[in-house]
Amino acid sequence: MKVYGFAVGPLQENTYLLVGEDGRGAIVDPGDEPERILAEVHRVGLKPEAILLTHAHFDHVGAVAPLVEALGLPVYLHPADLPLYQSAALGAARWGLYIPQPPEPTLPLAEGQTLDLGLGLEVLFLPGHAPGHVGFYRPGHLISGDVLFRGGIGRYDLPGSDPQKLFASLQKLTELPPDTVVYPGHGPKTTIAEERASNPYLS
Repeated sequence: MKVYGFAVGPLQENTYLLVGEDGRGAIVDPGDEPERILAEVHRVGLKPEAILLTHAHFDHVGAVAPLVEALGLPVYLHPADLPLYQSAALGAARWGLYIPQPPEPTLPLAEGQTLDLGLGLEVLFLPGHAPGHVGFYRPGHLISGDVLFRGGIGRYDLPGSDPQKLFASLQKLTELPPDTVVYPGHGPKTTIAEERASNPYLS
């Protein structure tokens, strides 16, 4: 699996293109700049089969609507994040930003679920930053969303956040193999080993 990441929008959210067998794969957390995302899809030769969402905060879903319109893809989301998803445009407006309201998600995500898509991903349920937050794991790779960053963790003072659940999710991630590369929702990539050694929230 090849992972292409780039930051989009005013909050510099990381969108990822996951490219697997024969170019099959998925778009993860398309937060903004749909034209740029589409250009990258073509540039890397991705034949996307789905949009996967780690969670539904507005900066992670801002390009969902135009991408669904352009590509006709199903949208995967954990059901516990549906209220956030349905109010995503309103959430953006509170920050003085505009996103088109994303269409209803097509398929639910759940702990332990396997997603083929040419990628062989496992869904990890990682609540705390958001009620239905998930990660997408394949040995050697973790798309962590806003649970774990290099040197930091996701906020837990937002509506629907839960610090106890977040710290339980972080503990779950520390049990992954140390050489697992972590692709976070904001900022540079890291590894489980690096965060276990230096992240103050994981010590």
